[in-house]
Amino acid sequence: MAKQKKNEDKFEQIEEVLTRGEQFIESNQKKIINVITGILVVVVAVLGYNRFIRQPRIQEAANQIYGAQNYFERDSFNLALNGDGNISGFLEIADNYGSTPAGNLAKYYAGLCFLYTGEYTNAIKYLEKFSSDDLLVSNMAIANIGDAYMQMGEYGKAASSYKKAAASRQNDFSSPIFLLKSGTAYEKAGVFNKALEVYEQIEKEFPASAEGRDIRKYIVRAQMNLKK
Repeated sequence: MAKQKKNEDKFEQIEEVLTRGEQFIESNQKKIINVITGILVVVVAVLGYNRFIRQPRIQEAANQIYGAQNYFERDSFNLALNGDGNISGFLEIADNYGSTPAGNLAKYYAGLCFLYTGEYTNAIKYLEKFSSDDLLVSNMAIANIGDAYMQMGEYGKAASSYKKAAASRQNDFSSPIFLLKSGTAYEKAGVFNKALEVYEQIEKEFPASAEGRDIRKYIVRAQMNLKK
């Protein structure tokens, strides 16, 4: 009897909870419907945006960049940047489609065009806007910023950019190349202790690389300059 009574009490408690839940739903039915409707509207809006706006823009940008890339490959950097009246240049694509993969890539191309035509401030501006998950391309963009600073005679900033490129996703191929450029930039800036540190890093961490096999002469040169 005691067990039966205990079970009956449990059932009564469950029934009471269910009743309270039903009462809550009934008294807040309008609010619940509004919340669910709001969530559905957001979901539909996101799906609609991706299907009817974002994806078409991604494809449109991808279609437009080919013409500018063709001019770039022919070293027609002005046409690649600004277009020819029929095709869009990298600047227009970067401005209009910057959030798409092709628009992002256009920023990198634009930075290179400015670099090759001697507009180094604009080169830095567009290269800094570019981002990529690709190891080599990302590092190259940072190193290209270093190239622009080198051309401007800002050797300290160039050295820092090269060093950043070398440290970003460090690898045996590009890192020693960028480190060597960093050391050279430090030497031009007259900061021979920093140059020596970079050269010794190459010797220690990348001895098998082409730069590592030839690094002793750079180390000796930096040491000699420190003694002057």
